[in-house]
Amino acid sequence: MNPGPKAKNRSSPHPEYDRALRGFLDYLQAECGLSTNTLRAYRGDLQRFFACLAGSRFRSLTGLRHADIEGFLRHLHGEGLAASSAARALAAVRMFCRYLVIDGVLPRDVSDSVESPRKWTRLPTVLDNQTVQTLLKAPDPMQDPYALRDRAILGLLYGTGMRASELTGLALSDFNFNLGVVRVLGKGSKERIVPVAESVFELLRRYLQQQRPVLLRRPQTAALLLSRTGRRLTREDIFRIVRKYVRRIAVRGKISPHTLRHCFATHLLANGADLRSVQEMLGHANIATTQVYTHVDADRLKSIHKKFHPRA
Repeated sequence: MNPGPKAKNRSSPHPEYDRALRGFLDYLQAECGLSTNTLRAYRGDLQRFFACLAGSRFRSLTGLRHADIEGFLRHLHGEGLAASSAARALAAVRMFCRYLVIDGVLPRDVSDSVESPRKWTRLPTVLDNQTVQTLLKAPDPMQDPYALRDRAILGLLYGTGMRASELTGLALSDFNFNLGVVRVLGKGSKERIVPVAESVFELLRRYLQQQRPVLLRRPQTAALLLSRTGRRLTREDIFRIVRKYVRRIAVRGKISPHTLRHCFATHLLANGADLRSVQEMLGHANIATTQVYTHVDADRLKSIHKKFHPRA
């Protein structure tokens, strides 16, 4: 099989691996008709897998186990490999295991129950309370023509945990100032009711009284947040506005509207809110999605312990 002119001629850690790899690549080319680039990618992923096997201790392919593949994924995770790249490597290993079954080397596919790395949880970026408060005050009426609107946007993102797309979909009728709540239309057109702090309502009142009438072009417009031309703001507009003020306060990192959603949830849990209530306010269908914020707060507590405890 011709792996292509740029393929690296690297040998596997053991001759048995080399023979199996050659047979596998020939099978993929002859029976599956895969492209040269795909074959090269499979070769690289499997050589990485073989190196990991040899690094622990040599195991004949006839004794390959489910645990060996999971160990390989842990190794990739420890190296900081992106979940998508690790998932591709797992796909190559799975295809190889199926080939070993066809070739009679393995009695069964030992990779079939290995969980995909695409499910690896990435801890979200969370700002501390002081940084959030600085960001909320960043829009300045002296230099920003739409400061009242932008303060309302930042306040609603952090004060309700809404997604940017949910924020842009808000209408005036979604707010109940008397009850102190807002109706949010989330994913799958599911409605939820989220409490709104009086401080956020005050930002909203100022925008509604002083700036929205200036932006309004058509009296029948129901959208809450308007652009300078009177149209409904888009999700991209919200991202642009948030990035503008993040740059102004010189916060490093990839900060987006979703970061304020993460801050909303993490700060609630850090101050004693129960997980079910936070799940409901975020609109998560599965509480496991909300539980990631307990890990974020646990990391914060561990960092405090390490910094201040005399025996840490």
